Amino acid sequence: MGRLRRAYYDWFAKRYDAFVDLHSRDRQGVARDFLADHVPAAEGGSVLDLCTGTATLLPSLRRRIGPKGRLAGVDFSMGMLEMARVKTRDFANIYLAEAEAENLPFGNGTFDAVTCSHAFYELAGKAQDQALLEVRRVLKPAGAFLMMEHAVPANPLVRTIFYLRLASMGAGRALSILRHEQELLGKYFGRVERLAVPEGRSKVWICWP
Repeated sequence: MGRLRRAYYDWFAKRYDAFVDLHSRDRQGVARDFLADHVPAAEGGSVLDLCTGTATLLPSLRRRIGPKGRLAGVDFSMGMLEMARVKTRDFANIYLAEAEAENLPFGNGTFDAVTCSHAFYELAGKAQDQALLEVRRVLKPAGAFLMMEHAVPANPLVRTIFYLRLASMGAGRALSILRHEQELLGKYFGRVERLAVPEGRSKVWICWP
């Protein structure tokens, strides 16, 4: 991603958690725990969190795979990763790396699951397609990709902020994502299923090869 976009996310890092809470109102972590509960990785398994941001999802994933599992989080923003390191410094089995989602520093078939929480929409243009190719590459044959994103908010103010966020990628691309999520994911995965999240303000797509 461009230097200005990277600088923006470095600045945004200290405000990111409040921004996600504004959209999802999931301060108790219900949606994050729901996502983690559907990760097809047993205790001791391996999970990659794509665009991990401030590591909001990592504690829930660690509860899923336990202290003997392997959990990696990648993000292109050092500002985000600095916040993530503060949150995860007590967990020896969580590894953080600076990397682009479309160029992952892992071998083929490394992970039981790959997750992406409230971040996939941020990938602009061809980066989404390349990131999905990379997800398929690093997944084990029986692994799954789980993507959680905000549902379109009912509150007019929050909905406006939501659309402004999407518009930062370009209006056409933003609308295409909203209307054709399943088709996009279906280009790279054989089975794509939408799950209803209990708190109702997010959606989860689970994708199998």
